[in-house]
Amino acid sequence: MKMYKKLVAVALFLFLGSNILLAQKGFDPEYVKVTNERAQKIVDDLKLNSKEDQLAVRDIIAEQYRSLNTIHESRDAKIEAVKKAVSDKEQQQKQVDKLKNDADKKILSLHKSYLKKLSKKLTNSQIVQVKDGMTYGVLPITVSGYNDMLPNLTVEQKKYIYDALVEAREHAMDGGTSKEKHAWFGKYKGRINNYLSKQGYDLNKESADWHKRLEERQKNKK
Repeated sequence: MKMYKKLVAVALFLFLGSNILLAQKGFDPEYVKVTNERAQKIVDDLKLNSKEDQLAVRDIIAEQYRSLNTIHESRDAKIEAVKKAVSDKEQQQKQVDKLKNDADKKILSLHKSYLKKLSKKLTNSQIVQVKDGMTYGVLPITVSGYNDMLPNLTVEQKKYIYDALVEAREHAMDGGTSKEKHAWFGKYKGRINNYLSKQGYDLNKESADWHKRLEERQKNKK
């Protein structure tokens, strides 16, 4: 019992200490709370036994959300300033592209650093869970959807779909908004559909047939 109280005290100290430091960095306390809660939902699914590890991983994920937001907001503010200050469209686009490229470099560096931090606390399969948690589970849902719509997919075709969605997820993890995250998957689903069309699939027909099957399943459940 004494040991449990000590652990609770340490966890509380770490939690309060981290929030004080974040407040000193200029983060809004309400935003810190939101990012912590968002990260905690992902951590809960990992089923980590150690309270210390739970808190550490939560803080790594929450910090990633805040760091990404800082880069995105800074980039967007600078782009908006350029659009107001530069009237020449060609020059404006050059400066905007440079700002986006600079931000992308920072995000890539942050992405690598983030995964390195997670790897010190989690297994590879747990890191995959974190990635899915940060991207609303779109990858497994989409893979399941393709497999259900196209039951005769070959091993090679399934691999192409999965690998494309894995790449999409790596980009989507760094998205600043839900819309941006989904846009990455939309972009790669477009590539997948083009690939499948070249493989001989009539996706309009396959999709229509699939929706009929789904409706039938729903009726049979009643």
